[in-house]
Amino acid sequence: MKAQNISHWLLGMALVLCSVHTHSLRRCLISVDRSLIEKSFPEIKRALQTNDTFPNVTILSTLENLKSIQPVDVCCVTSRLLTFYRDRVFKDHQETSPEVMRQISSIANSFLYMQKTLEQCVHNQCHCSQEATNATRTIHDNYDQLEASSAALKSLGELDIFLAWIDENHQETSTA
Repeated sequence: MKAQNISHWLLGMALVLCSVHTHSLRRCLISVDRSLIEKSFPEIKRALQTNDTFPNVTILSTLENLKSIQPVDVCCVTSRLLTFYRDRVFKDHQETSPEVMRQISSIANSFLYMQKTLEQCVHNQCHCSQEATNATRTIHDNYDQLEASSAALKSLGELDIFLAWIDENHQETSTA
């Protein structure tokens, strides 16, 4: 009887540990002070929107596209979108205002830090389902339909969508 209780306890602990591991992949710590980004973003967005020649076009396809991401795919999508912003958006954007450029550079540095933190957290164990791959491919396809500087401008203007999604999906262990 005692052996049966121990095996039930071990099975229960294994299930708890698996649940915690799966949950930690979804709610991975992204320890960056996003309040700085959120504070400077409205000014950046106003400056960007005045130069946006495609006001009815979206890159991130609104928050609905991101809301359909399953919990198991949050790590993958977060990583891919941080890479998307790092490798494409921040590099393609051409800013003439030194003040806006400083703020965008600060956000880019925050994204680099978030990506580094995410990579340390998951130890290269981000699984990407076909749905996650399709969602990020849609974002890349939307971006590719515009000229690079226009697409970068549009993507920076939609940064609040991505930041809201990060807050929603990494809120339990994140710092504001």
